Amino acid sequence: MFLRADHGLELAGGGGALQFGRAPVMAAPRIDRWRGTIGSFDWTPDLGAAIGSRDWFRGLATCAALCGAVWLLSPELGRPIIGGVPATFDGAALDDARSLSFGAGALGANSGMRLAPTSGVRPLNDTPERPILEATATLGAGIADALRRSGVASAEAAQVATMVASQVDPAELSPATRLDITLGRRDSRAQARPLERVAFRARFDLALAVVREGGVLRVDATPIAIDRTPLRIRGRVGVSLYRAARAAGAPAKAIESFIKSVSGFVPMGQVDQDDRFDLIVEQARAATGEVQLGQLLYAGLDGRRDVHLIRWQDDGRTEWLDPAGIGERKGVMTWPVAARISSNFGWRVHPILGFRKLHKGMDFAAGYGTPIRAATDGVVAMAGRHGGYGNFVKLNHGGGLATGYGHMSRIAVAPGTRVSRGQVIGYVGSTGLSTGPHLHYELWRSGVPIDPRSVSFSTVQQLAGDELVRFRRQVGRLMALR
Repeated sequence: MFLRADHGLELAGGGGALQFGRAPVMAAPRIDRWRGTIGSFDWTPDLGAAIGSRDWFRGLATCAALCGAVWLLSPELGRPIIGGVPATFDGAALDDARSLSFGAGALGANSGMRLAPTSGVRPLNDTPERPILEATATLGAGIADALRRSGVASAEAAQVATMVASQVDPAELSPATRLDITLGRRDSRAQARPLERVAFRARFDLALAVVREGGVLRVDATPIAIDRTPLRIRGRVGVSLYRAARAAGAPAKAIESFIKSVSGFVPMGQVDQDDRFDLIVEQARAATGEVQLGQLLYAGLDGRRDVHLIRWQDDGRTEWLDPAGIGERKGVMTWPVAARISSNFGWRVHPILGFRKLHKGMDFAAGYGTPIRAATDGVVAMAGRHGGYGNFVKLNHGGGLATGYGHMSRIAVAPGTRVSRGQVIGYVGSTGLSTGPHLHYELWRSGVPIDPRSVSFSTVQQLAGDELVRFRRQVGRLMALR
């Protein structure tokens, strides 16, 4: 059986198909041709390349068309998009909603804290008053002020403050002290509640309580036993001395003091990981369990170079000494002011007297009021007016050495006081024979003026006599700690 086809005859039926005439030429569908054209078309040409070409203008047109479409589809400028607004609740509806909802209590929400009223609820004309009211307060300006803020009458608060002052100095009370207050029953709401009891920690070693007994207030002082045995901490330096000591329980300030004192003998960059540190710090342990850590008392480092330093305080000075009572060596003298040197030691024509004269020191051209600092540790031998030097300070440093500071505008030390290197002793001025604000700085050896530039010396502090005996006792107590 033959069927007519567009291009010939086909044999229908049978086990195969037989075709007569020309072989058909199948043309690609039109949609495939469009798809290939669109796929090869660059819709987003780079506007930074081939500027001015046909592709560039086509890309510019595409960009403008997209921007225009966005503008046409956007809402009118200045007109907000109004969304749905839920209905507001008030009255009973609000109470019903709160009883079934929840909110963030940290943000002030009070949802979930109440239930909607039922028919069994009867409103009260007045709420009953608690017979006893317990409260806490934080000490601020004073204990009387804290009690008044808690509802105690002014007269009674002042009475309690007087009773507390009889046991402890009010200046010793920490502003963060917590007061546990108990207020009693009052006859009417117009009156202040009477104070039944107030208790607080007055000092680390003292607890105070003011209690009403038989209608009269009395103060009870309870001493707290304190164990002041110092704390000794040892360990391996490891990767970081600071981190290792902190991990061992040493306070941060004590570690800072340790590093500052030890670094004068061993640079921190030369401390090895296998070196061992040894710290002893002040410790106060109360019988109630609280612990306070204080200053560093001993700094030890065992390694490439052993360092053992004990903190020694006497006569208002603080020094780090080795177990033999010998102090650390001081460095060279420092310049008293950070300023330009305007005149050196030697012969010169005096700027005021007009003749050749030995300039016995160095002049520093500094601004009026610039702080003047001690060149090294010493004792003030003189502080006052001294002829052409004007306001003048002289320091004795031991070993026959002394320094002088002239033309000051103001003196900041008194005769006989001990000063340390870098301490402010006065301020730059122009008193005495001076042409302008500057510092005249002199250095004497055995009473003879010498060039300050020529001296580079060290001093050694060594204890002696009764002071050395007290120091050795302290060393023995510290070294006996486990």
